[in-house]
Amino acid sequence: MEIEQQVVELAYAMDTFYFLVAGALVMWMAAGFTMLEAGMVRTKSVAEIATKNIALYSIASIMYMLIGYNIMYSDGLSSIIPGLGFLISGDNAVADVLGSGGDIYYSDRADFFFQVVFVATAMSIVSGAVAERMKLWAFLAFAVVLTGFIYPIQGFWSWGGGILDQIGYLDYAGSGIVHFTGAAAALAGVLLLGARKGKYGADGRINAIPGSNMPLATLGVLILWLGWFGFNGGSELKVSDIESANAVAAVFANTNLAAAGGVVAALITTRLIFGKADLTMALNGAVAGLVSITAEPLMPSPVLAMIIGAVGGVIVVFSIVALDKLKIDDPVGAISAHGTAGIWGVMAVLLSNPDATFFGQIVGLLAIFVFVFVASLIVWAILKAVMGIRLSEEDEAMGADIAECGLEAYPEFTGKQ
Repeated sequence: MEIEQQVVELAYAMDTFYFLVAGALVMWMAAGFTMLEAGMVRTKSVAEIATKNIALYSIASIMYMLIGYNIMYSDGLSSIIPGLGFLISGDNAVADVLGSGGDIYYSDRADFFFQVVFVATAMSIVSGAVAERMKLWAFLAFAVVLTGFIYPIQGFWSWGGGILDQIGYLDYAGSGIVHFTGAAAALAGVLLLGARKGKYGADGRINAIPGSNMPLATLGVLILWLGWFGFNGGSELKVSDIESANAVAAVFANTNLAAAGGVVAALITTRLIFGKADLTMALNGAVAGLVSITAEPLMPSPVLAMIIGAVGGVIVVFSIVALDKLKIDDPVGAISAHGTAGIWGVMAVLLSNPDATFFGQIVGLLAIFVFVFVASLIVWAILKAVMGIRLSEEDEAMGADIAECGLEAYPEFTGKQ
């Protein structure tokens, strides 16, 4: 009996440690988003982008602890309306796992930490889409609402055992629950915010606004690529038995192949369309490939995982072009890489998971989009009426760094861009 107890304790320790390391990898994605966005915006907006990203991560951590986690994993008042429990009570789950020998394999603190980095990821998606023309404090006010209420409510519907879970919606690590949610919230904000000055000409011409630092943007994507192993691999939730260990290995391999497929497909697509290898499209191809495989990284074969990522890489190129034609200004391509590719990722579950149904997947996407988009649009509209969400023309021309932060990211290059 003592040996059995020791085995249980060892499994608990291994799974808790694995969960925490996976969460740390996902937290490192905050650095990836920061570097990607900093490289894709102009020099005069880099410091403000960095401020937004470190602030939104902090706000997400606090709001999810105070409210969000307790909404998402509470006993719901119904399958649609979540309750408000107090799951982070200060007690770890070790007594439960040793006493029941049952379903809990890790500390509840580890679970909270892993979940909070996911909600921060969703908010990071919004940051890039509204870059260079949104007021900093309006953005942070929205972060409070998204991370504390909007994300957790739709998360309850699926991962919290709510209505979407009951109808069979499957989303292993969050192509829809995390990435499509962030993109829907971003789209609502962008529609109310409008495009950057000079992005679209009166004659319908689309003017390119080059980013400040392509090597930095590339570093950001590679950091995201690394962090995604924790994002998808950690979603297996445990690693202390042979079956789980093999599953984690498969998830890692498929995640990597999907990203690679996305890059190559995006490069080929841009070469065929534009006659050049567009680095920004290749970077978004990597992200799109990662988003595409996130809904089901375990079940596909390696070849299918690569194909799923490659389709995402093609989709993201056409999506970015289409949004530009619609005059929807997204400086980093976040709505396309996380939203359009997120839709594909959720539907691609049907290709490998026999438990997935077309009805469950499409209803899940529609429910997430309608709720997140409408709720976000209302919040953005309130913020616009109360405090304004857009920088003045003068501040936008001067740059968000000086207007919002009072400093420049690259002071020695002042006036060069």
